[in-house]
Amino acid sequence: MITFIPTPIGNPQDITIRAMKLFEKATLFLCEDTRQTKRLLRLLEERFAMKYPEAEFISFNEHNGEARLEEYAESFKEKEVVYVSDAGMPVISDPGQLLVAYCQEHALAYDVLPGASAVTTAYAASGFEEGKFLFYAFLPHKGKERSAALAEAMGNGYNTILYEAPHRLEKLLSEVLSLDENRELFLAKEISKKYQTYYRGTAKELDEKFKEMTIRGEWVVVISAQKSTEKSLSFSEVLTLDLPPKPKAKLLAQLSDKSVKEWYRVLIEN
Repeated sequence: MITFIPTPIGNPQDITIRAMKLFEKATLFLCEDTRQTKRLLRLLEERFAMKYPEAEFISFNEHNGEARLEEYAESFKEKEVVYVSDAGMPVISDPGQLLVAYCQEHALAYDVLPGASAVTTAYAASGFEEGKFLFYAFLPHKGKERSAALAEAMGNGYNTILYEAPHRLEKLLSEVLSLDENRELFLAKEISKKYQTYYRGTAKELDEKFKEMTIRGEWVVVISAQKSTEKSLSFSEVLTLDLPPKPKAKLLAQLSDKSVKEWYRVLIEN
């Protein structure tokens, strides 16, 4: 059995009782970074009296995942296996995706616990009204790939969530500014940590604010959906347009259950 367990994205008190019980029982930990996982377990042991597990710890990341599967796959059926990323929900923008695919392909039992996610936390904090959003994780670092990905993120018609490193945040703001200075943004810094801070404003406002700041920490950026500038005509407005019967019939057919031919007949008879 493999269990994918979310870890706190900041405050260690966000760990769940269920997660700690499974940590205590685990005999094999697959970790994005074994050092990070061991630090977390020691912290849970000290603060919440969790029993430190007698388990093997191995790294499992984007660089060695395939090799680890070849090396340890047979033991997955015999051991209580836990997979954890460095912070937050495993598998989402995370090498654990490879492990889930393996479990599905080989009919290996697995479970995913609910837990902390910077994506949903930042979106809830943003105050943006629409319930739909797209998650783009990290953009490419530079070049045409980055420009294309950002243009897509800003023009897809949905609120879009990105992760960004502190040393590239000012660059991202300037890039958004060059595309649409009035685009509404929400920025969340260090979610659930001591220096958690929220910022909301237009790209122009935030670009000016951040030029005066020393940017540190982990960031989640929510880009509001592009607002449509097109005006839709109502049925009654189309009826009053001074247009020839054929094009008017086509417009009316799109706004009703009648065909173009039916509307054309109505228009020429009147």
